Amino acid sequence: MYMKYFLIGLVAALLFIPFLGAVHLFDWDEINFAEAAREMLVSHNYLQVQIDFHPFWEKPPVFIWMQAACMAVFGVNEFAARLPNALVGIATIVTFFAIGKKLVSEKFGMWWALLYAGCWLPHFYFKSGIIDPTFNYFIFLAVYCVYRIGFSEKKIRLAVLAGVFLGLAVLTKGPVAILVSGLTLAVYFVVNRFRLGAKIGHLLLVALFAVITTASWFGVEIVRHGWWFVNQFVTYQVRLFQTEDAGHGGPFFYHWIILLIGCFPASIFLFSYLRARQENRQVEKAEVKDLVKWMWVLFWVVLILFSIVKTKIVHYSSLCYFPLSFLAAYQVYRLLEGKATLRKWQVALLMLVGVVLGIAIGALPLVGIYKAQLIPQIHDRFAVGNLQADVPWSFAECGYGLAYAVMVVVSCVLLLRKKVQPGLLCLFISTIVAIQVTVVHFVPKVEAYSQRAAIEYFQSFIGKDVYVAPLDYKSYAHLFYTRKLPATNPHYYADPDWLLNGQLDKPAYFICRVSNSDHWRTDPRLELVGEKNGFVFFKRKQ
Repeated sequence: MYMKYFLIGLVAALLFIPFLGAVHLFDWDEINFAEAAREMLVSHNYLQVQIDFHPFWEKPPVFIWMQAACMAVFGVNEFAARLPNALVGIATIVTFFAIGKKLVSEKFGMWWALLYAGCWLPHFYFKSGIIDPTFNYFIFLAVYCVYRIGFSEKKIRLAVLAGVFLGLAVLTKGPVAILVSGLTLAVYFVVNRFRLGAKIGHLLLVALFAVITTASWFGVEIVRHGWWFVNQFVTYQVRLFQTEDAGHGGPFFYHWIILLIGCFPASIFLFSYLRARQENRQVEKAEVKDLVKWMWVLFWVVLILFSIVKTKIVHYSSLCYFPLSFLAAYQVYRLLEGKATLRKWQVALLMLVGVVLGIAIGALPLVGIYKAQLIPQIHDRFAVGNLQADVPWSFAECGYGLAYAVMVVVSCVLLLRKKVQPGLLCLFISTIVAIQVTVVHFVPKVEAYSQRAAIEYFQSFIGKDVYVAPLDYKSYAHLFYTRKLPATNPHYYADPDWLLNGQLDKPAYFICRVSNSDHWRTDPRLELVGEKNGFVFFKRKQ
């Protein structure tokens, strides 16, 4: 009975776990969370999230705990930092299969799992060390449990579970979980003509267990340290909504474009679903029809909410991947059952986006091969410095992207010839292969341009009793990759300028980007000690 679940989990593990440590963690988010986990292990303070051994109020601790647990087993490294999301990825794929099998059919469950694994950004995120895949999973489970209350005899159990999952979501990323779930519930209530399967008592039970779960950490934090931490935490969350944080702005339709490209090929089938909504109203089961409604509501709530939010970061709309994949998978299932058809323009859009992605991947080696010709056309000194990294490329590597473009074309030809299942299998399996090739072959080379020189500089200080800090740019890499220990000199934490102006008790080294280096090169306090691939290194004169 459980063999298929095991096999699906095994395939997901083979997709998400290998090569997790093949590339350094990326600044900021990946290194930020990994550093917080590392500092938990160093300080043995597991109740409070810290950065540079000072309280860090931007994120709650659940994902950090998961990373710390993995680091305790596998060591402080990239593999351990990314492993929690790989495990969440396995759980997500198995969950999709289980829900699909329960509500529609085993065939639908299989396609939902395959479709999600065969989309670019959803797949990438399970190989990352960012919080969002875990947060999204908890939110989805909370919404699903509330939906199921209307169709199950185990209403109290589902309400309790929904509350626990919602509380875990809050403890993973913060009160945005309450905002998203509350808006989803309210909009569904209106769309469903002011009817809910869950009664007021069930919703109160959800709220109660969400509060209990959330209080298991926030409550303890308030008792131990007072309200200041919670106040800072809430203030930071509000600021993200009201202002462009750290320059991460963008147009209103930023996330719409991200979903179209990043969730390819599923995003195209969502277009197909939109075109066939009148047909899809004739759903056989009330449970499926209601879940379709919940998923549409969740999709639009998240997309519109984060289109309004001033701070625009790619993964802010990643919760859309769950409803998008369900709706796209349901349309794929209808295509396979002969209950829907693909229009030629839809296949053309599928081919256009897929070929553009393939060409973009195929063009990556050309940037490295012809960088000498490109550099004179670039006016950003930091980008020019990055491109000077010694990264080997060959024309043969263009074949990876071009091969993917060809497979997309083959898939579209099969779809036009009404060979739906072979066409879909070719499309999603070739996408999975292309993602794996990109992760293993291209991402390390891109990282070699963007930050490897800085990471290697930081790693050269491991085990040395020195200070290391960035100048004129924000980074967490110097903390994680020097394996920094708590500073014993009180001036280090009391005065932000002490490393440059104070009486040092040990050597201090600095790093900045070449685009911001001019005034530091002439600073009498600093000695230039090196320069590499867009980064400039200094030492404080004694």
